[in-house]
Amino acid sequence: MDGSTTNDAVLQTTRTYPWPADTIYQAFADPERLAKWWGPNGFSNTFETFGFAEGGEWRYTMHSPDGQDFKNVCVFVELIPAEKLVIKHDSAPRFTLTITLEESNNQTLLTWTQKFEDPQVASAVRHLAEPGNEQNLDRLGENLNRSA
Repeated sequence: MDGSTTNDAVLQTTRTYPWPADTIYQAFADPERLAKWWGPNGFSNTFETFGFAEGGEWRYTMHSPDGQDFKNVCVFVELIPAEKLVIKHDSAPRFTLTITLEESNNQTLLTWTQKFEDPQVASAVRHLAEPGNEQNLDRLGENLNRSA
């Protein structure tokens, strides 16, 4: 873990990975691969739609370890290969996730910024979202390590 910062409506964390930015971007672009690592520890995913293009819809269900299902509806707002992904989460809790990738010296700094529409909602989910985001980035790193 590199670190995290917050304000009322924003959760942000960074992570440095020893892979090129394009390799990390591809871990988001491939739905079969993304389904294996997306979410906190112990969660799995079923993707109903994955329109990986600007304006494309992503509908999926996250399955928790205790058997709960969480339906998610998202739209890909901006996709710049090896640089940036912006995903609008249109189901509750509503937020925009911006992921930037900055490659330097054979490493990539990933910045994960989750901006909630309502600061009160951000405050209410912070205790779950912050560790969940860190676990999500851990799982991304594990997936990249297995693919290396």
